[in-house]
Amino acid sequence: MTTPENVVERQLTAYNSHDLEAFAATYAPDVCVNRRSDRLLGREAVREAYADMFAEGRCRAEIVGRLTEGDWVVDHEIAHGITDEPLRVLVAYRVRDGLIDRVDFLR
Repeated sequence: MTTPENVVERQLTAYNSHDLEAFAATYAPDVCVNRRSDRLLGREAVREAYADMFAEGRCRAEIVGRLTEGDWVVDHEIAHGITDEPLRVLVAYRVRDGLIDRVDFLR
């Protein structure tokens, strides 16, 4: 059985290995990603937004805490390689029908 936590963990593994196709495949076609400065709508927008960063191999996320409830997984992450210093952020993922359909970056 695929749980929301399994889906988010697959997404994290793909992110840390810079596997853009595996990463994008964890998202619903109509996913909504609310980042601090913008919003990504759709799997293709996610793919485009992360393509350069993955190609450069400069991103990695470390999970320092995780909560789950129903369809939601909330990770306390330390993101490396995005800025000069690591970023601490909470990221809430909603998983429906085996795909991430909403992401909220809480920082």
